[in-house]
Amino acid sequence: MTPEFIAQRKEDLEKKKASIEEQLKTFAKKTSEDNWQTEFPQLTDTPEDKVDEVEEYENLLPVEHSLEESLRDVNLALEKIEQGTYGKCDCGCPGCECEIPEERLIALPEAKTCNTCNCKNNECNCKKEGE
Repeated sequence: MTPEFIAQRKEDLEKKKASIEEQLKTFAKKTSEDNWQTEFPQLTDTPEDKVDEVEEYENLLPVEHSLEESLRDVNLALEKIEQGTYGKCDCGCPGCECEIPEERLIALPEAKTCNTCNCKNNECNCKKEGE
């Protein structure tokens, strides 16, 4: 991977991070780098409104979780860029030397795995260099 390619992915990741944070800000407050808290509604007087407010809150919780997970993946990818490990497969197999294809990183810059590993039971079936 060229430095230009990595710089472009970093720019893509930073834009994605800003977009996710903007979405979260519409209904949650930031409590830490990757954690947000959906606010429980200030319940109104009428029972019908209370039901609607609680239902909306319950609908937002899985959205918050999904956005937080995406934000963690983006932040991890940005850390990997800083550490010089961006683009290396993180399938968890000992000795895996797979690299994530550039096409995959263009489509999903926060990708963690090469998506071609066939690892089972912590035994790496990935092709090693020279094989």
